[in-house]
Amino acid sequence: MAKQPRNLAGKVVAITGGARGIGRATAAALARKGAKVAIGDLDRELAERTAQELGGGVVALGLDVTDRGSFAAFLEQVEARLGPLDVLVNNAGIMHVGPFVQESEEVATRQVDINLHGVITGSKLALERFLPRRAGHLVNVASTAGKAGVPGGATYSATKHAVVGLTEAIRAEVRGSGVETSIVMPVPVNTQLAAGLQKGRGIGLVEPREVAEAIVGALERPRQDVFVPRAIGRTVRLGALMPRPVYEAVGRLMRTDRVLAGADASARAAYERQAVRGSAQLPAAPEEIATPGAGERTEAVPSREAAGD
Repeated sequence: MAKQPRNLAGKVVAITGGARGIGRATAAALARKGAKVAIGDLDRELAERTAQELGGGVVALGLDVTDRGSFAAFLEQVEARLGPLDVLVNNAGIMHVGPFVQESEEVATRQVDINLHGVITGSKLALERFLPRRAGHLVNVASTAGKAGVPGGATYSATKHAVVGLTEAIRAEVRGSGVETSIVMPVPVNTQLAAGLQKGRGIGLVEPREVAEAIVGALERPRQDVFVPRAIGRTVRLGALMPRPVYEAVGRLMRTDRVLAGADASARAAYERQAVRGSAQLPAAPEEIATPGAGERTEAVPSREAAGD
């Protein structure tokens, strides 16, 4: 007999990069389940608008995941406002596309700082809360690029491989403690991060709501590996059993080697400029807001750290 899904009503959930994309969709899905949700984002103004639109008491806070002090303050404010943290979704991430040898040191460092160091920092800060309570769920958003290196996104792939390895190691360390972990590994998601990407044969974009639904499902029925779509997990596992020349030939046949390497640079220009090369400063004392209300609608304002993957 299948276990009943866990009730998420009243659970305190913090989501990084929550102003749009996967983060926003996840906040909306969890709020509908009755969870108490806080979204953190470098673009605090957009986070506030998102909270207003989602309603359900969603709390918006400024957050720079590359700054440990900012991350610590974010979680402290979440707990002060909503109560002890039950779930952290490390979603914030960026992606640069282009030949590896042409990638600047600045762009490479920024991806590592946000995609990896941000997840490391958030994971530690969450576990410091979860372990003494013998409860909590750490959700780290990686990518299918965390299972196979993708041409045209070498540094991005490296950060996502690292997030997969990090979360697997954490899982082994906290086994038996009551703390749970999940790694979310979607194919490209229809957010600004995926602007201008090519489609592989038989593999299209998934929508942010699909990733959000998978995250909610992993919280209700905990599991470690969360592929989106779920069927891609079978493809990844099958590929791991193939000899490398066969695996690479299949990738070329499916044109997965062109998804990033063949990206339209002009279509990605705005995203790359703002998310990858841009910067933003948080106010000295970010204020949280909790807003009731309006239904969800799509925003056109770009967020520097909210796309997720």
